[in-house]
Amino acid sequence: MYLKSLQAITSKLTIYYDDQCPLCLAEIHFLKYHNQKGLLVFVSLQHLDTSTNDISCELAFKTIHAQLGDKQLIVGPEVFFEAYKRTDLTLVNYLFSFKVIRFIYTKFYFVFAKYRHQISRVIGPCLLDLVQRKYPATLK
Repeated sequence: MYLKSLQAITSKLTIYYDDQCPLCLAEIHFLKYHNQKGLLVFVSLQHLDTSTNDISCELAFKTIHAQLGDKQLIVGPEVFFEAYKRTDLTLVNYLFSFKVIRFIYTKFYFVFAKYRHQISRVIGPCLLDLVQRKYPATLK
């Protein structure tokens, strides 16, 4: 039932990301590849026009932000839950349908976000290279 409800999603999700973070770029590259419905929009924080946007870059560099549709701002792990709902990744969506998985992922996310720069320095470049080789046809 949960997976069938995902087919009805038509609202776009705009994800604001740090394009200087290799780990972040790997995730964005992966999401772009699985954006078969075209419901995900990606905006680099480094190129964000703050005069026409309500996103706080300072906060968005600490915790991922996204805009659901035209208005609703979402922050943190909820961004990923909403992003994956708009992809063709059935297994990930199935796993995220369980509250315990979402709870564990949420706890993991906040630890990761706190140490994102250090983690990205260590594994980010290798992971980005791997994702780019596995999914070479990602469109901008």
